[in-house]
Amino acid sequence: MFRRRGRDAGQEPEDGFDESADDVYEDAQSAARPTPEPGSGRENGPWDAAELDDPQEGRIDFGGLLIPAAGNIRVEMTEQGQLVAIRVELGQSALQVNAFAAPRSEGIWAEVCDEIAVEITKQGGIVDRGVGQLGPELRARVPVRLPDGNQGMQVMRFLGADGPRWFLRGVVYGLGAVQPEAAAAVDRVFREIVVVRGTEAMAPRDPIPMEMPKNAQPAEQPPAEEASPYSGGLNPFERGPEITEVR
Repeated sequence: MFRRRGRDAGQEPEDGFDESADDVYEDAQSAARPTPEPGSGRENGPWDAAELDDPQEGRIDFGGLLIPAAGNIRVEMTEQGQLVAIRVELGQSALQVNAFAAPRSEGIWAEVCDEIAVEITKQGGIVDRGVGQLGPELRARVPVRLPDGNQGMQVMRFLGADGPRWFLRGVVYGLGAVQPEAAAAVDRVFREIVVVRGTEAMAPRDPIPMEMPKNAQPAEQPPAEEASPYSGGLNPFERGPEITEVR
């Protein structure tokens, strides 16, 4: 999907045209292009924008994040109109993602895992640590208030990926947090996300700026009780109201 294949070995040029010069150029470009470090867990994504030939292919441009055009995509914004999170809804699963600046020398996912676990435990939740298809992850049961006013528990999965000077965090709700096949579909979307870190100086953990796509059209907001089955009651990430949907 990301790179055009060269000619098969031994294939003769058509019409006497020798493409060897193009092959040499492409080989040089590929050699110069950075790739995820072996053992980083990102060999198959999520990607840095510099790691792909055409990072926007098949994705929606939200500035700091390029999101695969899959399912329903919702943005979450502050009252001041700042885009703070993106959520991809796939059937009965949902994936919320945010990207942050990170130190050049080391990743921060292990540290963030510890902080999330402490926060959830403080709120009366239960956290299990494990290793999924994307590497270390958390599965949490978090207390939430149900529509009838009673207390219930919501299961969430927390995913993370450390990239070059950035960190991508995902929170999975619904079937993708509990059912293996649904989880695999969500994980594939997470892997296809591209982070556009930029070259500007940013303090570690600063949110990477995002913006609405230029061709996005605001969608009618559904009634509050039907807005989403994935909103939950946990608020460790300062989520904003859902006001726009891009299909």
